[in-house]
Amino acid sequence: MRYQFKFRPYQRRFLRSLTTNHGKWDIREGIILRLTDESGRVGWGEIAPISWFGSETLKQALDFCRQLPREITDEIIFSIPDELPACQFGFESAWEMGSGGDNFITPNSSVFYSGLLPAGEAALNQWETLWQKGYRTFKWKIGVYAIADELKIFESLIHTLPAFSKLRLDANGGLSYEEANLWLWTCDNLKANAELPIEIEFIEQPLPVEQFQQMLELSMSYETAIALDESVATLGQLAACYQQGWRGIFVIKPGIIGSPSRLRKFCHQHQIDTVFSSVFETAIARLAALQLAAELSRNNRAIGFGIDHFFEQEETWLQSLWNDL
Repeated sequence: MRYQFKFRPYQRRFLRSLTTNHGKWDIREGIILRLTDESGRVGWGEIAPISWFGSETLKQALDFCRQLPREITDEIIFSIPDELPACQFGFESAWEMGSGGDNFITPNSSVFYSGLLPAGEAALNQWETLWQKGYRTFKWKIGVYAIADELKIFESLIHTLPAFSKLRLDANGGLSYEEANLWLWTCDNLKANAELPIEIEFIEQPLPVEQFQQMLELSMSYETAIALDESVATLGQLAACYQQGWRGIFVIKPGIIGSPSRLRKFCHQHQIDTVFSSVFETAIARLAALQLAAELSRNNRAIGFGIDHFFEQEETWLQSLWNDL
């Protein structure tokens, strides 16, 4: 099959800077793809790289798009190299939504979301807005400020959140081994307290990627679960961590993991415990990502796509992008 190929770069400003251990993020940049097959069916895709997380850079993605011919084939789409995982996802999901999309379904509305809280004290004011929107699982960024300050805020947060909420702590690889132990010990102590009305679900990526063995060790030493995130940014990393013995939680960011068809195959083969998560993509990549989450999620875990409050609404955004250029 042959497809007419067009693409447009985009920029979207966050309503407020996103602060993580990797620094401040102000503008989300990416590329929207359009594939039109011989019968006129259109498939939309999105390349939304996060280079500091393990994907290609935006420049590498743009260079790849620019060197492609105006007409591309299935063979080109399915032979994109592993060094371009966000491109693999963007092109393959456009192919699935368009010509290959007979099996493409709308994600199940029963899937529930976790809402992302800002780092630091701002979380104490933000959770209520998200709760009113229906969120019951929250993710809070840690490893951003001094640990003593964060532990104090954490103490306030767990006693402020309503009963039966779930809380995830996301360090983005920013803790030292001693700090990770302290967080896990603190969470284990809280779990032992039967009167605590909320559940601490897991700590996400406590240590840097290169400290995999220490994270494996910690996962066996504490009751509180650990989820890998940056360590499993791409399919190659996911497979490597599984082969090295990780049987805990895998946070999968479909937008940068690589080929959706190969991800499906891996998840079906190994039945891993997954949490699907956003890369602050637009509605285009989100639809494809939610499709994967609906198919592959196990253990009824909330998916990490509660990020709408970080951007202005985007109803006419795509139309404007396509028509203005």
